[in-house]
Amino acid sequence: MSRTSRQAPDAAAQAASNHPLTSHRAVVNYLGVGQLALLTLVVVASLRSLPAMAVYGLGSVTLYIIPAVLFLIPTALVAAELATGWKGGVYVWVREAFGNRWGFTAVWLQWIQNVVWYPTQLAFIAAAIAFVFVDPSLSDSGLFTAIVILVLYWGSTFVTLRGGNLFAKLGSWGGILGTLLPAALLIVFGAIWVFSGEKSQVPLEASAIIPPFTGVASIVLIVSNVLAYAGMEVNAVHVNQMKDPGKGFPRSVFLAAGLILLVFILPTLAISVAVPSKELGLTNGIMLAFGVYFDHWGMGWATAIISALIAAGALASVITWIAGPSKGLLAAAETGLLPPALQKRNTAGVQSGILMLQGTIVTILAAIFIVVPNVSAAFVALVDMAAAIYLIMYMLMFAAAIVLRRKEPNVKRTYRVPAMGLVAGVGFVGCLAAFVLAFIPPDGFTAFSPTAYPWIVGAVIAVLGAPPLIFYALRRPGWDRRDQAEKALHGTHEESESMEPGHAPRTPEG
Repeated sequence: MSRTSRQAPDAAAQAASNHPLTSHRAVVNYLGVGQLALLTLVVVASLRSLPAMAVYGLGSVTLYIIPAVLFLIPTALVAAELATGWKGGVYVWVREAFGNRWGFTAVWLQWIQNVVWYPTQLAFIAAAIAFVFVDPSLSDSGLFTAIVILVLYWGSTFVTLRGGNLFAKLGSWGGILGTLLPAALLIVFGAIWVFSGEKSQVPLEASAIIPPFTGVASIVLIVSNVLAYAGMEVNAVHVNQMKDPGKGFPRSVFLAAGLILLVFILPTLAISVAVPSKELGLTNGIMLAFGVYFDHWGMGWATAIISALIAAGALASVITWIAGPSKGLLAAAETGLLPPALQKRNTAGVQSGILMLQGTIVTILAAIFIVVPNVSAAFVALVDMAAAIYLIMYMLMFAAAIVLRRKEPNVKRTYRVPAMGLVAGVGFVGCLAAFVLAFIPPDGFTAFSPTAYPWIVGAVIAVLGAPPLIFYALRRPGWDRRDQAEKALHGTHEESESMEPGHAPRTPEG
């Protein structure tokens, strides 16, 4: 999925706490280093981004390690300190550092990034469905992909509107069966292929570990790798369940990072050795690789089975996440930051107003797959948009961590990042660099002209990222539907106007 929060939305947090790798006793008492690392692996690891890197062969190793160092590890460490000092996620973290306007902007960006992410994950599922039930060639059809996106998304939304936590409980099992099992099979198949002397479609010499450089555009797909690691901060909420967070959590982070790299790198290489790069599609590359392996060993029928597992796992992640991020936005909305129509809940207590807006945006984005004939090109465009939006939120988070260290040093944190300025600074600079790269079309991208591409990405960021600032400027006292007791406890936005940077620190919520 990872795909992927995202600062621990309720559904994902619950799925993690119900994870089969974590026993009830472990949660009640303490989580071990290995347990938390495995939990993080399941939350973060996703097969969706692998084909994009498989075209680089051994060079993909370098392209995975760079964002891991610059983004994956800093995100996990910084989020752990923030989560143990302030409850409420990115909204509260950024609000405490920079005021309510930017806290609201951060949680909006977190939510809207997920909205852009849904079509990319569902496009991946559409490709798997084509291999299972229909015709593999349909995985390259924009119309087929758009139809599957709309059917699955709105179906999932209607299930979510009924309320209940069924899919939150199934989400982690979906991660195991739809992500870790196929990843393990790819690793085994790739090893057998190479060591049995079959022809590799990419060079395997040590020198190939440095990706070919033909200009900046040749490494722009590193942006999608940053997005692949998003969600590392989700399990920061479990820091307090460790016996010695100061020592245990960093160990867990580095162990999880190593496991995640293995799950990404080895299956990517397994795809690259079996499938010629010119045949790799960004949505169907994994299924093509399984097709090559199974056909080679006379087991072509198994491609449909593994494709069904992959589709089921990816769909479970979508359903698990579909309500979570919007709950965070609803919490901010109900303090008067969004109009009453977007604060609406149905009889099951589900945030129907926000989910309807979310579905409308997904429907519009699904049209990209029809307008852009090349499914892989549309996929790349959406990934870049999602990454750029999400990276702004992460930059706010890293900046907030540095500011809060200075502004509120006495707030108790169970875990403290050593050298916060360095760690958060590396994360901020890494996000900034990836953000700039998001405006450059990847090598071989031909759906839009190189001149138009950055303008299109910029327009999407502006259209999807500006609303929180507009809503904040237009807010009215009547939007705040809290009772007087709640307002007295948490304050009003009129009061927070005078509490922008430089104000006296608030009392943390946790």
